[in-house]
Amino acid sequence: MLLPSDECMLFFKLHGMLMIFVNQRLKLFPDHLSHEKYSTLPPSLQIKVNNAFADNTDLIRPFVDENPFDFSDDELEIVSSWRHLVRGAFIIYRELKGHTVFLSSDDPTIAYGVLALSDPFEVVIGRPLPVMAQTILLPFKDKIVYDGLLNSRNMLFGAGIRRSFNESFKEAKARYGIVTSLPMSNEPPPPPKPPKAKPASKQPSKEEKSEVLQEIISVIDRFCQEHLNEEYALLCRKLAEKLERKRPSPLLQGRPNVWASGIVRAIGGVNFLHDKSQTPYLKATDIDDYFGVTKNSGSAKATAIRKMLRMYQLDPNWTLPSRLDDNPLVWMLEVNGFMMDVRRAPREVQEIAYGKGLIPYIPADREETPTDRPGVSVKDAPKKPSFDPRQRELPLGPTDSADVD
Repeated sequence: MLLPSDECMLFFKLHGMLMIFVNQRLKLFPDHLSHEKYSTLPPSLQIKVNNAFADNTDLIRPFVDENPFDFSDDELEIVSSWRHLVRGAFIIYRELKGHTVFLSSDDPTIAYGVLALSDPFEVVIGRPLPVMAQTILLPFKDKIVYDGLLNSRNMLFGAGIRRSFNESFKEAKARYGIVTSLPMSNEPPPPPKPPKAKPASKQPSKEEKSEVLQEIISVIDRFCQEHLNEEYALLCRKLAEKLERKRPSPLLQGRPNVWASGIVRAIGGVNFLHDKSQTPYLKATDIDDYFGVTKNSGSAKATAIRKMLRMYQLDPNWTLPSRLDDNPLVWMLEVNGFMMDVRRAPREVQEIAYGKGLIPYIPADREETPTDRPGVSVKDAPKKPSFDPRQRELPLGPTDSADVD
């Protein structure tokens, strides 16, 4: 969720001018630093000014008293509210309809509902949530925004850590609710309202759902035959069937050709279909044109599918089979709480991961076959399981433990 564009421009104006004032008082950079020059500073230097402000919020009082940039009373009131800023490390946890949830790293955990500025957080961060980042949260009217800079850390969270984030979020919601304004209230959140009874609606029959699914699959198959390949067709078919199995099935809402475009776009996004260096290559708008939908409709449907199923680039669940070997995320597993590339693990660990269906094959077998090793016959080789990339955690118990260097 973005701050409205007019409010976003106002925020950057007020914040930039205040940072110039802070710089003049603390003499961090030359005094003649203008608003335009501040906005072109490298992020590392802007962070230095922003942190200096967070350490010296008492500068807000002289700024308001002197009003060096002739701000209106309403604008000065916004700047005055920034004395209630919150600085720290946050887990950028989840996108909700009205805001993005930032979980504080303090104890007890607080869940803040934060609005992005000119670009969505998924664009600013460039990878799927959750992500740990250092930033400063600021009140803006009745909302919470950030100071425009995210110092994110390139960390992969295993399933166990993600579960702990879920628990922290539930506890924070029960304790304070989602905090959407600063300073936060000390009052406990109001009890949730009982859900309104929905009128009974006619459930679609199995035949109706099957007809819609087959219509979507048939146009996707035809498109893949003409412009892509059988791999894309199978993966798109798998995605359509997964959407049909959801209850209620989203495929029953909207036109089949729009869903077809969104499904191909979603699978293409995971596999870099829109990258000219890839083969096959297609522009997103070419997909929309084929299915007879607008660019906005195709893009919106693909985004809805990605959010619904938490899809992302290089997602092992939706990577083309021929590209699994080159996908690093296929081989990243959490082993006893540590993330590691299982291709560099001992063969014993690879066999355990393979036996649990976490990897598509044993990497060590690319260098040797089971019969290459003394005392090992083909019948002793582990049987090929069904590869299921959804579970990325490999706990090693006493019966299947292995030393990992």
